[in-house]
Amino acid sequence: MRRRIGSMLLVLCMMAGVLMTGCGADNAEKKSNDTTQKEESSKDTVASDNSEQSSSGAGKILVAYYSATGTTKGVAEKIAEEINGELFELKPVEEYTDDDLDWTDDDSRVSREHEDESLRDVELTEVTPEDFRDVSVVILGYPKMEYSL
Repeated sequence: MRRRIGSMLLVLCMMAGVLMTGCGADNAEKKSNDTTQKEESSKDTVASDNSEQSSSGAGKILVAYYSATGTTKGVAEKIAEEINGELFELKPVEEYTDDDLDWTDDDSRVSREHEDESLRDVELTEVTPEDFRDVSVVILGYPKMEYSL
């Protein structure tokens, strides 16, 4: 089980590395090629681990995510595809509009939620996916909205 989780974390780290190479400078192409080669070699390991997990009846892998603009959704879909996981989108009852997401406006929803922790408890349309009892691993994806790491 530790090897499977380690493999999944490795894939997640590599995917993050691929996404962040766009921010690199001189060695961006070289780093991307290195990351791609490592990712390719780990895909076989992850696929093998997942087929072992399925055949042993150990449980499902759930990729739960919230995506305000679609970026996190795209990453979650790629991860779920690579690890043979099931997707579960976290959807707020009151969807976020472009105006809500305008962090430069002090009166926007995200700005108010940033300043007042009591506003951060957002009601979801669905809290638990079907067959959640069969899930043994949960991978959670969410946006990083502060524009810094």
